[in-house]
Amino acid sequence: MQKPELVQKAIYAREYAYAPYSNYPVGAALLTASGKIYTGVNIENAAYPVTMCAERVAVFKAVSEGEREFEMIAVVTENGGSPCGSCRQVLAEYGLDTLVLIADCHGNLVEEMTVGELLPKAFTPKDLM
Repeated sequence: MQKPELVQKAIYAREYAYAPYSNYPVGAALLTASGKIYTGVNIENAAYPVTMCAERVAVFKAVSEGEREFEMIAVVTENGGSPCGSCRQVLAEYGLDTLVLIADCHGNLVEEMTVGELLPKAFTPKDLM
């Protein structure tokens, strides 16, 4: 899977976002080590704290299907916004080497980094030992 293809899958997924309050639709596409791709969108709720981000939807879908190793995730917003802290922490749970592609809604790659670079000094399972 090439980076532009993964970004395009996130752009397509973004069309299904449910963002009536923020009007900030987000799409994500997660490539697993097994080669499968799981997409996610942000899903807002009138009770704001229960809103779910696109990145976490994609991760939770993958994990619920038995995936635990991720290669790359593409995140697409209108302006190339970065994943929130909660999403960074969830991604860190499955590996700091996962590549994160941040793109705008036109497919322009704004930034590329690892989860470890996105969340320095991440709290991971090894910290519980």
